[in-house]
Amino acid sequence: MNTSYQSIAALILFAVMTATSSAESVQKPETMPMKGMGMGMHHGMGGMGGMMAGMTEEQKDQHMRSMQEHMLAMHDLSNQILAEKEPAKKELLKTQQLQLMKAHHAQMMESHHNMKGAAAPATPAAPAKK
Repeated sequence: MNTSYQSIAALILFAVMTATSSAESVQKPETMPMKGMGMGMHHGMGGMGGMMAGMTEEQKDQHMRSMQEHMLAMHDLSNQILAEKEPAKKELLKTQQLQLMKAHHAQMMESHHNMKGAAAPATPAAPAKK
């Protein structure tokens, strides 16, 4: 009887291991399409492609460097916030970071609205009725 329990346990263990290994062999796609706020918090409206499509290489480089500067500033403030022990100084750093976030958001919204306005075709006015 004891041998049959051991055999059943070994069989169940083997079945579980087989099922697990075949589940692991199913490949997931390497890249997921970015939706919503893809790329972290940046450029959720169709990714960077739509926004950078009309830019020259120099403009793209300048834009990417600007993003890099913003990220470095945010990360620097995050590191300072995490390292700060004094609650008052920590709150001051959080306020600085929040202001930086708000300024960046306003800048992104302005450029987004400017792009929408420039990309939208002009609609002719309706003919006046006589």
